[in-house]
Amino acid sequence: MQKENLKYNIKPAERIANVSEYYFSKKLKEVAQMNAQGMDVISLGIGSPDMPPSEETLNTLCENARRPDVHGYQPTVGIPELRKAMSNWYKRWYNVDLNPDTEIQPLIGSKEGILHVTLTFVNPGDQVLVPNPGYPTYTSLNKILGSDIVNYNLREDNNWQPDFDELEKMDLSRVKLMWTNYPNMPTGANATVELYEKLVEFALRHNIVIVNDNPYSFILNKKPLSLLSIKGAKDCCIEFNSMSKSHNMPGWRVGMIATNSTFIQWILKVKSNIDSGTFRPMQLAAAKAYENSNEWHEEANINVYSRRRSYAEEIMKELGCTFDKNQVGMFLWGKIPEKYNDVEELTEKVLHQSRVFITPGFIFGSNGKRYIRISLCAKEELLEKALERIKKNK
Repeated sequence: MQKENLKYNIKPAERIANVSEYYFSKKLKEVAQMNAQGMDVISLGIGSPDMPPSEETLNTLCENARRPDVHGYQPTVGIPELRKAMSNWYKRWYNVDLNPDTEIQPLIGSKEGILHVTLTFVNPGDQVLVPNPGYPTYTSLNKILGSDIVNYNLREDNNWQPDFDELEKMDLSRVKLMWTNYPNMPTGANATVELYEKLVEFALRHNIVIVNDNPYSFILNKKPLSLLSIKGAKDCCIEFNSMSKSHNMPGWRVGMIATNSTFIQWILKVKSNIDSGTFRPMQLAAAKAYENSNEWHEEANINVYSRRRSYAEEIMKELGCTFDKNQVGMFLWGKIPEKYNDVEELTEKVLHQSRVFITPGFIFGSNGKRYIRISLCAKEELLEKALERIKKNK
């Protein structure tokens, strides 16, 4: 057999035809090229905290990483110290009781949780309710896994909350999951007890599992709230939480699922076939981070972001955008002026004239197409510099 006659013809799985490269992955390549040309672009795009974890967290990691007996595989369920710390943290901040042995599952971040929960509950062809606007991964992962995605609307005139009258008119017979995210990203709408009560009642009545993604509840928010604090929620709801935002640990990839013990066992069947537990010293350090003082949280999650937020608001005003001052979380969401045909006309102008990267809202869904999002994950001096550049190029 002659090699020159061989024809190698491999095609990817059909599922990847339904998804594209993550927007930020593509756009940041362009920003990197601009920086390589000496343009010094200020990125106000991604919500990746630029501050370090607490000193106690770092010391715990370093001390334990030097031990010779901590480098082996770890159990998928996580070490008891971490699960106990997660349980204590939920009680301390949300007044929610969770059994650390049966109602908590550590995660390698919420993205992993979206994958595992979808694999656990949704058969190909089942429907999932996804918010518009909403975190793009809810859509992309469900597309990859063959779920039938049904968008539900979030609108400014309804405080970016689900329109339950609109939902009730839909055929919900095939819906298995409803993805929610409060405090909301990208809009900054805060959670309320009334909203959470409506979600629990909706889930129980329609036999749907609500999956609430809750990583932003500490940022610029004096009263963190958990969906699981609502009576009956643990029976029909799953909540993700993450150390990425609240503890300045995005690269550590430490998150969690909290729900009833049956759901945890089902999810563990999937997760245990995919990965093992995180490096033990990281789990011990994460457990220590959950003990951060109230003062640490006040400075890291309230004071710093408040100072940064004031610059972001000035940027919005310079761009002629309107915004709700009651937003929480690590972004500022604003509506663009009518003079622009679409949001990219504004964001591309700001990128190429002022060398400032701001996220266009259309990447979160059609209801975001007239909005922009500014990340607060930049030092005050950078935000001030971005403001000056934008003023100069108005």
